[in-house]
Amino acid sequence: MFKKAVFPGKYIQGEGVLKKLPEYMALFGQQGLILASPTAYNKILPAYEVDRGNRAARVELFGGECSEKELARVAAIIEKHGVEVLVGVGGGKTIDAAKIAADRANIPVLIVPTIASTDAPCSGCAVVYSEDGVFDFVYLQKMNPAAVLVDETVIAQAPARFLVAGMGDALATWFEADSCRRTLSENACGGISPMVGIHIARLCYDTLLAYGMAAKTAAECQVVTPAFSRIVEANILLSGIGFESGGLATAHSVHNGLTALEATHAFYHGEKVAFGVLAGLQLTDADPAESDRVYAFCEQVGLPTTLAQLGLEGCRRADLMKVAEKACTPGECIFHEAGIITPEKVMHAIVAADAIGQKRKFVPFV
Repeated sequence: MFKKAVFPGKYIQGEGVLKKLPEYMALFGQQGLILASPTAYNKILPAYEVDRGNRAARVELFGGECSEKELARVAAIIEKHGVEVLVGVGGGKTIDAAKIAADRANIPVLIVPTIASTDAPCSGCAVVYSEDGVFDFVYLQKMNPAAVLVDETVIAQAPARFLVAGMGDALATWFEADSCRRTLSENACGGISPMVGIHIARLCYDTLLAYGMAAKTAAECQVVTPAFSRIVEANILLSGIGFESGGLATAHSVHNGLTALEATHAFYHGEKVAFGVLAGLQLTDADPAESDRVYAFCEQVGLPTTLAQLGLEGCRRADLMKVAEKACTPGECIFHEAGIITPEKVMHAIVAADAIGQKRKFVPFV
């Protein structure tokens, strides 16, 4: 394989960036369609008068799940109205639906995340789910988004839990990229990780450790600070480039496995990925000091370190085996790890990660 890296065409981040959306849409087409999450549709876009700024743009409400049914609905709208450029405004599933629909229609896509909860905005891949919210498959686009506009003012107004979930997703970036580097496994864009992917993944991790708590505090106050800006960039840009050009491994496979249990559906992608990182540390025999550092970070910012925090208190091992078996589905990125990976080993790692998390939370009676 060749070394391979991918990037969005443009990345623009700052306060008030959303006001520039009509201008950027005009660069890519005359007839636009905005696919908006409910919050973006009802509150954000009207407040910014985006539809008035670009009269050629239709605004369509996202159906709620990035499923084949929703993708077919959006495809029909694109064809009916001769849409030349599609914009996804909202969270991860809205963004993924816009990316896939645009790719299938062979038109450019612009992404405007309203929360910093995942690294989906910059990537050239998206996840398709069933109507019930169970992971189905990863869809690879021909190209990454033509432009990504990140309005820090908008993101600062969102609940802090979204930013924290984004840190959970970003936390996996370094560990998964490093696994792919060590095993010479294929990254998420179909090549060997170049230096830029590995170093950006490491910068992502270092940024989280240094600024994560300060950024969470800013988010709780709904203010934009330099630390907040750094973490927004880490969650969206650094993690986006890092995971795609660096590669994926255990954490995201465990996430996919966790979606098999309905109780986890109420939790965000990054929250499940964060626990996947902890399970991955146990699976790969990570250095104890590194493991302590990751647990401490999760505890500090409020990411789950136990199964109970993902709605799985008292979960039977038979159900955890279902998680492990789904995580080990042929073709899953967990096989980018060194050694022989089996569902039994993965289930044991999940149990161990949970047990460590519980012990760290235990305060002896004095």
